[in-house]
Amino acid sequence: MEQSLKHLLDTAKAYEEQLPPKPAMGTRQQPLASYLDIALHNTEATPAMIKALCADAVKFKFATVFTNPVFLPLVKGALEGSGVNVGSIAGFPLGAFPTKIKVEEARSYIEAGADEIDMVMAVGMLKGGEVEHVYEDIQQVAEIVHERGKLLKVILETAVLTRYEKILACLISKAAGADFVKTSTGFSKGGATIEDVDLMRRVVGPPEEMGVKAAGGIHSLDDAMRMINTGANRLGARVAVEIIEEYRQSKAG
Repeated sequence: MEQSLKHLLDTAKAYEEQLPPKPAMGTRQQPLASYLDIALHNTEATPAMIKALCADAVKFKFATVFTNPVFLPLVKGALEGSGVNVGSIAGFPLGAFPTKIKVEEARSYIEAGADEIDMVMAVGMLKGGEVEHVYEDIQQVAEIVHERGKLLKVILETAVLTRYEKILACLISKAAGADFVKTSTGFSKGGATIEDVDLMRRVVGPPEEMGVKAAGGIHSLDDAMRMINTGANRLGARVAVEIIEEYRQSKAG
């Protein structure tokens, strides 16, 4: 473990000096809606609001619906047979939970119907240099998620990280077995940027090796397309419906 972590640190330093070349992304062939996760994590979210969210997801064929965990049974029922995945969160939104709590969250939410877990990295531990803790935190959640055949994304909260920390967080997440790295919770001081998505894609490699999810600050079709063209292969957007409607209008125009 010590040698592996040293290799990650050495690689992060090297990448801070010179990022790897951007991998080939290929031509976008799947429908735009399949890139979009629609989410509602507001404190005041009601069952009626969640039902409407799910109805939109089914109508437009979004990738996944993310809500607060209390709504998982409702979401699972509403999406049954639709092809839209059920998403939930772990360690959200601060990441400062003991690993065993994140593991238990992932296990219980998958049992309740979640197909995907978006966990928040232990941001403060990364910034404090506790690299082994960050690795073990992600690895243990990845293990419980993958044992159940599900998918794990790690939220880095890029708005509060330095360039070096973003690089290191990507390398740790990939080494620990996560399926995606994700920019933001939407609850911090900033969301996804083109620069961060470019950095993340260069560090983690091509989409077949690891996904990049851009979330936070995606308000329009132009925002969405710029993120996809830069390297994101999943987007988190509260205005996913508006983005698809704008896309359809542009095609009809």
